[in-house]
Parts: sequence; C-alpha cells; structure tokens
Amino acid sequence: MADLVLTTYDWVPEMPRGYVRDLRVRWALEEAQLSYRVASTPFRTREPAHLAHQPFGQVPWLTDGELSIFESGAILLHLGAKSAALLPSDPQARSAAIEWLFAALNSVEMASLPWSLLKFSGDTGDTPMAKRFDEFLKLRLQRLEPVLAAREWLAQSFSVADILMADVLRLVDRFDGLDGHRACKGYVARATARPAFKKAHADQMAHFAKAD
Repeated sequence: MADLVLTTYDWVPEMPRGYVRDLRVRWALEEAQLSYRVASTPFRTREPAHLAHQPFGQVPWLTDGELSIFESGAILLHLGAKSAALLPSDPQARSAAIEWLFAALNSVEMASLPWSLLKFSGDTGDTPMAKRFDEFLKLRLQRLEPVLAAREWLAQSFSVADILMADVLRLVDRFDGLDGHRACKGYVARATARPAFKKAHADQMAHFAKAD
C-alpha cells in the first residue's frame, strides 16, 4: 500500500486549534486504522508547492502514492474506498453515507460556517446580517433534528458521513448553537466520544502546540 501523507499547517493561532479540517482526515484514518504520517506547510506563507496541491492555499491535502487529493470531503471518500469502517459495502447504506456526506458540506456547513465566523469575530448577533444567518442555521438544524432523533448514525453504521456531519455540528456547539436541539447535541457527544476522534483531536492540538 502506498504511503499516506496528510499535510496540514505547521502552526495556527490558538482559537481555531481543534477545528482545523485536517482533523476530519486524521479521524477517518484513525477509525480505519490506516497507517499515515503528517507533514507540514507554512501557515504564514502560501508557497508554490502548497498551491500545487491545494489551489486555494488551504489545508488539508492527502497524498496517496502519485495521487494528491484536496478538500476534506473528497479525501474522506477516497479513504472510504479503502475501508468498510468508513464507507459501508451495502449499496443502500453506501448511498446514504455519500448523500449525507454531501448534505453535511452543502446543506449544513454552508449555513453553519458564516454563522460561526461571525461568532469568532465577536459579533453579538444584533445586526440584521447576524439575525439572517442565525435564522438560516436554525432552519437547517430544525430539519436535521428529527433525522438524528431517529437513528444513531446517518447510514446504518458509523461512516465518513458522521465524521463530516459531527465535525460541522461541533463547531456550532462550541458557540452554544445546538442549545434546544437535543438530538443534534447528543449526536455530537456520541461521535466525539469515539476513541478515534479523541486521538485525532489530541494529535492535532499537539501538532500545533509544538510550533509555539
């Protein structure tokens, strides 16, 4: 098997630590028990070698032999093809995992990210824009709540869909945005109690702390 190399920043400020998206990939690799190593790219500069792998100057990217893959959703699908622990072999469950992975990115994160960025910036929520973002996110959570109330995981068993959805929701939870959404909050608690998440989170925190 080719050597899997996960590349992330060499350092980030304290506030985003624990939420940088290489965590999604670390989590998947740990769930599947795939051997990998971590490489770094400078946070303060975007060098040509970085842009050759990630044209938007973000992280993470994964190299698998001659393949170089960016965007966390694409990386998770690639890893899912390597392990049934990440993507079920049953056609219906596999289809559900894939559609919910895209739902996490396109339906939930598109609502949660602008809301979270305002929270990071210290916005009190009193502006018209903040109120619109808040309403948009709450509508998405209201639609998701009955789904998560009816099942433990999104696609029969734990999958890449849960890695993505839980990671999206836990950022909302950081700013108390899941208050009043018991099923969403319980889902995040279940997912983040998994040993693979705990190791991935601890490893990311240690990685960035080394550069302080």
